[in-house]
Amino acid sequence: MPDFVKIAVDAMGGENSPKKVIDGIIHNHQKNDRIFYKIFGNKNEIEKLIKKNIDTNNFEIIHTENFVQSTDSPLEAAKRGKDTSMWLAIESVKKKDTDIIISAGNTGALLVIAKLNLKMIENIDKPALSALWPNKSGMSVVLDLGANIECSPKNLFDFSIMGASLYTSLYPNKKPNIGLLNIGSEELKGNENIKETYKILNEKKSTNFDFAGYIEGNQIMDGDINVIISDGFTGNIALKTAEGTANFIIKELKRAMTNSLLGKISSILNYSNLNKFKKRLDPRLYNGAIFLGLDSPVVKSHGGTDFIGFSNSLSVCDKIVKGNLIEKIKWNI
Repeated sequence: MPDFVKIAVDAMGGENSPKKVIDGIIHNHQKNDRIFYKIFGNKNEIEKLIKKNIDTNNFEIIHTENFVQSTDSPLEAAKRGKDTSMWLAIESVKKKDTDIIISAGNTGALLVIAKLNLKMIENIDKPALSALWPNKSGMSVVLDLGANIECSPKNLFDFSIMGASLYTSLYPNKKPNIGLLNIGSEELKGNENIKETYKILNEKKSTNFDFAGYIEGNQIMDGDINVIISDGFTGNIALKTAEGTANFIIKELKRAMTNSLLGKISSILNYSNLNKFKKRLDPRLYNGAIFLGLDSPVVKSHGGTDFIGFSNSLSVCDKIVKGNLIEKIKWNI
């Protein structure tokens, strides 16, 4: 099966696992039968869920009863042993038995165990946590989202190359433009690291991307910038703020539509538009953060997502492998 994408799946991480994970695999398989799922977790539980739903040529179960707890610190997770479902899944990528690993488990543990097992790409000092972010015209790639609190100009430049490589892996027909998240659009705005990064990006021309300058927080959703670069502290706050705002808008719309007769009539008349709006903000559609900088791709599904969200993360894995993400980063770094 040389044309199959082989995904290592930590089946025991996240809420309602392994059921959510296996249901996500089944849903994903119905859309794409050219993926082989190497599933790590409790075989007795997994077999009951997956039996007869997927051809046996499309999956293999590696049994282990040990798994990383959501409450584990990264150190506790590493000490829990090399027989956890998360560790074994990452190890399979290290051994080149699989092409990519995905887990909905503990984020800190996943990053630490991945770094213990996988090498960094040469000339990259720090990995970055990236994700897709919805905008008016489609999706943007945003990084770093929390892996690094402090970043040097060199780190931020590396993030630009990695983010652009991720974007072209997912959307191969477009050369992305890069925006540097800042408190203003003027060249003199920002701290010294931001200003030095601006200078580097402005002077060093790249065949991988175009540099569009600074971008402010209120412009992220406009869709004019394809890849948005930030340190992990700023990026994480921006992400959580956007998620909270989206949830607030959806909840308030629902409340307004159900609490009055006019609202109920309006909701009936505008059902189609409201449904489209809800889908655009549905976090399941862009579920799946990617650790960039390691020599094998690692994807983190949101722990609280459902099987639809996990299925979408598996589709991201498929695109990353087919888009030669790691090779693209190595070519451009």
